[in-house]
Amino acid sequence: MPRVLVVVAVDAERAALGARCLGSAGVEVAVAGIGRTNAAAATAEALALARAGGRPFGAAVSAGIAGSLPGSGLAPGAVVISERCVYAEEGIELPAGFGDMSTLGFPLGPFRGNSVPVDRTLWAPFAALGPVAPIATVATCSGTDAAARRIRERTHAAAEAMEGAAVVHAALRAGVPGIEVRAISNTTGDRPRQQWDMPRALAALGAVGDAIAALAG
Repeated sequence: MPRVLVVVAVDAERAALGARCLGSAGVEVAVAGIGRTNAAAATAEALALARAGGRPFGAAVSAGIAGSLPGSGLAPGAVVISERCVYAEEGIELPAGFGDMSTLGFPLGPFRGNSVPVDRTLWAPFAALGPVAPIATVATCSGTDAAARRIRERTHAAAEAMEGAAVVHAALRAGVPGIEVRAISNTTGDRPRQQWDMPRALAALGAVGDAIAALAG
């Protein structure tokens, strides 16, 4: 079975993965910090160090909490598995609206536009936990209804977080299969009306951690 690198943003997410995941000899968890720059740097560093040490990783998982986007049907405590990871901001603002990197004509990587592909063979270990859908990677969280609608329309994503595309992108560059799995902690939209349940989200990450441990064998 593959050694699995798990990248989370904060210590609370790491702890929520649970004893089975954290105690697995085949799992290493990196706490990268918030945002895609931290996520990409930490992922690339961990993958390079493991390869140099002769113990390369066979899979990389971006795990943590996320906000559900309008129309997704995802409530706090739900788990979503990435169908693809979509950079939400990279592109160009035009009079007709937003254009992604394919509009600019400059590729971000060996994929079209802003959608970083995940390794579909990694869906199976998480299949019982929740639906498969696109997940957006944002630099600015959606704290208004208008912002949440824009991200939904721009990316067709069910949820937004701040690291996933960067983790999977860094893994792709290193030739390592990658995926993003998120537990919903809140709805997006106007901040005063958002619904939050962090305990339920962190509890759901325990099931994600169990699935990661099973993947690592």
